Amino acid sequence: MVRQRRRDTAPEMAIRRLLHGWGLRYRVDAALPDMRRRADLLFPSAKVAVFVDGCFWHGCPVHGTQPKSNAGWWAEKLAGNIQRDRDTDLRLGSSGWRVVRVWEHEAAPEAARRIADVVRGNAMRAGR
Repeated sequence: MVRQRRRDTAPEMAIRRLLHGWGLRYRVDAALPDMRRRADLLFPSAKVAVFVDGCFWHGCPVHGTQPKSNAGWWAEKLAGNIQRDRDTDLRLGSSGWRVVRVWEHEAAPEAARRIADVVRGNAMRAGR
């Protein structure tokens, strides 16, 4: 697990390039407010947190798999990741943040467009 990239994965970089090209600025691998957790991309002024979730690690319903070796440990580990994701979403939402979750298998242009729409929508509502 040590060799797994925590940031700068290929799907994340593709999304970041598009968003930056569209003039959106963000923080990368940023600490979340009042939590010991991090977002892949953070738009503080729009209060938008973006997570690019790996299919294996976050239990993608389409591509997620369960290892056969040490199955009990892995099932608990992956279920814990999903539970932590839901907790993060709830805590951010109750603090007025919008959460955008993107699966690693999603096409970068579609994911980036969805993120940009949320960020720009929030910025417009806030009068920016």
